[in-house]
Amino acid sequence: MVPLNSTLWKSWVLYDTQASLCPDDKGDYSSSGGNSIYSAILSRNEAVKDAKRLKTFLELRDKYVKKSVLFEDPLFPANDSSLFYSHTPAMKFEWKRPTEICENPQFIIDGANRTDICQGELGDCWLLAAIACLTLNEKLLYRVIPQDQSFTENYAGIFHFQLWRFGEWVDVVVDDRIPTCNNQLVFTKSFRKNEYWSALLEKAYAKLHGSYEALKGGNTLEAMEDFTGGVTEYFELSEAPKELYTIMRKALERGSLMGCSIDVSSSDDNKVKQTLSVKCDFTRTHHGLVRGHAYSIIGLEEVEKDTRIRLIRLRNPWGRVLWRGPWSPNSKEWSTISIADKENLKKQTVESSEFWMSFDEFKSTFTKLEMCNLTPDALQGDERHSWTVSVNEGRWVRGSSAGGCRNFPETFWTNPQYRLQLYEEDDDPEDGEVVCTVVVSLMQKGRRMQRLLGAKFLTIGFSIYEVLCGQNQHLQKDFFLYTASKAKCKTYINLREVTERFRLPPGEYVIIPTTFQPHEEGEFILRQKLLQPEEETEEEKQFRTIYQQISGEDMQICANELKTVMSNVLAKRECTEKTEIIITDGTGKLNLQEFKHLWKKIKEWQLIFKRYDKDKSSSISSFEMRNAVNDAGFHLNKQLYDIIAMRYADEHLNIDFDSYICCFVRLEGMFRAFNAFDKDGDGIIKLNVLEWLQLTMYS
Repeated sequence: MVPLNSTLWKSWVLYDTQASLCPDDKGDYSSSGGNSIYSAILSRNEAVKDAKRLKTFLELRDKYVKKSVLFEDPLFPANDSSLFYSHTPAMKFEWKRPTEICENPQFIIDGANRTDICQGELGDCWLLAAIACLTLNEKLLYRVIPQDQSFTENYAGIFHFQLWRFGEWVDVVVDDRIPTCNNQLVFTKSFRKNEYWSALLEKAYAKLHGSYEALKGGNTLEAMEDFTGGVTEYFELSEAPKELYTIMRKALERGSLMGCSIDVSSSDDNKVKQTLSVKCDFTRTHHGLVRGHAYSIIGLEEVEKDTRIRLIRLRNPWGRVLWRGPWSPNSKEWSTISIADKENLKKQTVESSEFWMSFDEFKSTFTKLEMCNLTPDALQGDERHSWTVSVNEGRWVRGSSAGGCRNFPETFWTNPQYRLQLYEEDDDPEDGEVVCTVVVSLMQKGRRMQRLLGAKFLTIGFSIYEVLCGQNQHLQKDFFLYTASKAKCKTYINLREVTERFRLPPGEYVIIPTTFQPHEEGEFILRQKLLQPEEETEEEKQFRTIYQQISGEDMQICANELKTVMSNVLAKRECTEKTEIIITDGTGKLNLQEFKHLWKKIKEWQLIFKRYDKDKSSSISSFEMRNAVNDAGFHLNKQLYDIIAMRYADEHLNIDFDSYICCFVRLEGMFRAFNAFDKDGDGIIKLNVLEWLQLTMYS
């Protein structure tokens, strides 16, 4: 899936908009990564990226250890600018290191768990509810919180955490100066007075968003996604599916994170929903639960009474239970179940902030359920699948590409448009019809960090339209006036992300991400998760076998190996141009998926060639070449068509298949290289001489 004015290489590209931490000449860290073509191409090996991030932190820590100096973060200073942006704090804060607060500070004591998370004076219960859920999955937890950190060995006042940020895992480095008042932590704390991982994680998250105040009010889904990079789902409990209990049970089994809350207001607009974020503006229900407050969901059980009773276990980030309804700690319901069931339930309740309630009462009391799945697998079935994910970055620009929703037909067509190709059919047809599953997620970028400038979350959504195969041009106003959408998000909403799951017939589609109102500016990320068949076909197995034979021990195809393959298929011409596409990422090699993608492209181009080679002469005229180029998704001007004719046509103005493929490979490589430099997506790039040499040397 790619922007309509681009090529299919766009879905391979992830722009690194989040600065990485790198030592500069002075030994401190600075931002880097935007000047090289390599930084714009998606790395194949996440483990390599992890190692580089760890190396950066270790280098910085070791430098300060060697100097016997405690690290002070210049990007998140210990002053009021890191606390609040809208007002001067009422209390006097003093930033202290844990070594100044207590005698024996520890980073983690007996493992990081949910008892270590107690909310302070900041209204970030949504964040703490997500952290509590994170502690249920150790693999996820210690991805976010690297364990090899302490206040004794190699201590230099510096810690780091890894968070998912708009498509990339980033390493967030902080010093250990924490806001205190009267020698007590003001914000998040552990119930153990000398344990500090939760306070430092909160500080890292505050740094990522600009200040502690930026964390006031939010949705649990935001933090869940930032801790996992997972796929979010949102349920209005009044409209929840009948099999909700089964969905939630499978979600917990698969390591999904879940939270819930009760809206402050019950007002509902079926078209546009606004007041949905947790505002920490508290009122209570008649059983003591807090409206506008985030709770973690940490367990489900069934017990025998007269019938099987379904129960749900929740946690309050405040560190205490306020629930006074059925199944509260001293309620009569506990006397109606067996001793074995009672012991089992109480054994799971490890702290005073946790409580049980009946599942039916949960559905009638709470208004929304937030879920973050580690994979896009549907939770209604038992199947586990393979998924491919593509990422596109874009922006809405006032007066150009901020057209608003379908209610504004005069400007709707100006919104960014992204091509979606669905050809991987599901194994289970829907009502006898062949369908393809896709999960679409639209996320707006940077709004929380921009709060100090008055920014709020925009109300966003998207629509999906079916288009003709090969229809690559930007769709105009008339198309939308006379064409209904094939699918769309259920509602426009002012959350950071809107996610929907669709099952659509095979074909080609266009996704239109929009704000609800026109002329609203913002940046966004559009992610598409495509379901892949679980079993390889015989053709795919043969392809893998051939690839293994060609690639050798390193399981990658280099330029010379690719030349050999291409020469066997296209024997007339030197293969230099055919191999240029593999070196635009700076590695000079293709892995299996990249080679498979290239091979698929060549087969698509071959079909286009056959369409115009009507006399089966293995050549097409230079005049037909213009239509073939257009059918392949390349939209060029007259001068470029003239160049193609002069470069690739013979004396009879014919272009053979060999030259045709070489031309398309060159175009594909040039578009891909250009897009790697086009950070803003506006079709304009600015290069220095070294970047220009990189671009032309690879082309």
